[in-house]
Amino acid sequence: MATSYYSVDAILTDSQKAPCTFDLSVPHLTALNNGSGIENGMKLELPLWMADMLALSKPAGPSSSSLVSLDMPAALGPRVINALKADPKSVDVKAQARWFYGLGERMLDLFDEEEMMEVLNDTFKQRALEIADKAANTRTTQQGGDEFLRGLDENERRLFRAAHNGTNDVKKWFDSSSRA
Repeated sequence: MATSYYSVDAILTDSQKAPCTFDLSVPHLTALNNGSGIENGMKLELPLWMADMLALSKPAGPSSSSLVSLDMPAALGPRVINALKADPKSVDVKAQARWFYGLGERMLDLFDEEEMMEVLNDTFKQRALEIADKAANTRTTQQGGDEFLRGLDENERRLFRAAHNGTNDVKKWFDSSSRA
């Protein structure tokens, strides 16, 4: 997903929570911690856009550390990655994160994780084949389609709609050209 200032998907992806560990104390920063200050080593879940900014920022002075250490969200943790390696179609990626692939893309911008990149790429490819198959087969879609659609993240839902509409448009075109 191309990050754009005006992209609703990018904005919603960046609003997902990311776990952070503060590398310094900020006693008067009470807005992030329900009225309490931030202590060195404190863990908080922050919106990805804020976590990214704080992780890349350096405090004033001689310190070389960043303000926070950004950790990998549970949605992309070892348990989920191992489940995706075993059977990508069995994982409810939307339950992990509504914008699962967008979150993966943003985290790969921040972390050098070759294995994760390969797993997410393979996962999308395998799931895209099933999505295209179900989108083209309207009987399958009508029988249990809601359950299938519930497990798709927003990018996969968009792919499903495009494949389904494309299949319908091709059928309409064949029907209209065979009558002519």
